[in-house]
Amino acid sequence: MLKALERTTELPQLQLISEQLRDYFEVDHIVYHWVSGSGTQYGCGTYDDAWVQRYVDQDYLRVDPVVLGCFQRFTAVDWKKLNWTSKAARGFLEDAQAHGVGNQGFSVPVHGPNGQFALFSVNHDSDDDTWFEFIENNRRNLILVAHYFNEKALEFEPDRAPEATAALSPREVDAMTFLAMGYSRAQVADTLSISEHTLRVYIESARHKLGAANTTHAVARALQNGLIVI
Repeated sequence: MLKALERTTELPQLQLISEQLRDYFEVDHIVYHWVSGSGTQYGCGTYDDAWVQRYVDQDYLRVDPVVLGCFQRFTAVDWKKLNWTSKAARGFLEDAQAHGVGNQGFSVPVHGPNGQFALFSVNHDSDDDTWFEFIENNRRNLILVAHYFNEKALEFEPDRAPEATAALSPREVDAMTFLAMGYSRAQVADTLSISEHTLRVYIESARHKLGAANTTHAVARALQNGLIVI
C-alpha cells in the first residue's frame, strides 16, 4: 500500500487508495481529513457523500470531538477516549451513526509547521474487544500510512501549504498562556490586573491572528506553533 501511495500522481488516485486501504484493513471506513487554520476542509475517504455534505452544511467542524480532541494531541487516539459529554457532541455522534459512521474509531493526528493539521481515521462497527484487538494488531501500520498519505496530499496540494502564523503581542501571549494553564477568564484578568472586557479584546485579537474557530482552538494553535510555552 505504501508503494501504491508513492506511485500516485493525481488526487483522484488518493480516493481510490483510501478505498483499497479500507478493504485491506477490512474496516467500514478510511478517511483523510485536512482542516486549515481558517476552517477550510479537504479530504477523501469512504464515508457516504450524504454524510460528508451534511457535515459541512451543519458546520460540524466546530463541535466534532475527533477534530477538537486530536488538534491538541500528537499521538494516535481511540475515539472513545475523547470527550463526548457535551450535548452538541452527543447530537453529532447520533447524527453520524445514523449516516453509517460506525461506533468505533481510531485517528492519527498529523501536525506540520505553522499549524498544518490533518487527520487519518479508521472507522468501524464492532464490539469493544474486537476493536481493541484490531488496533493492537494494526496501530503501527495505520500510523505509518497516515504520514505517507499526508505527505502525498501535501505534494498534490501546494496551495494548501500552511501560511506563517502572525506573532502575538506580549499581552496576547500572557492571556493565551494563562488560559492554557487552566485559569478561568476571571482569574486571568485578575492576574494581569485588567478588566474582563480588556481580556476579551486580547483573546479575540489572538484568535483572529491564529485563524482559530474559538478560544480553545486558539490556545491549541498557540501551543502548537510555539507562541506560548507552559
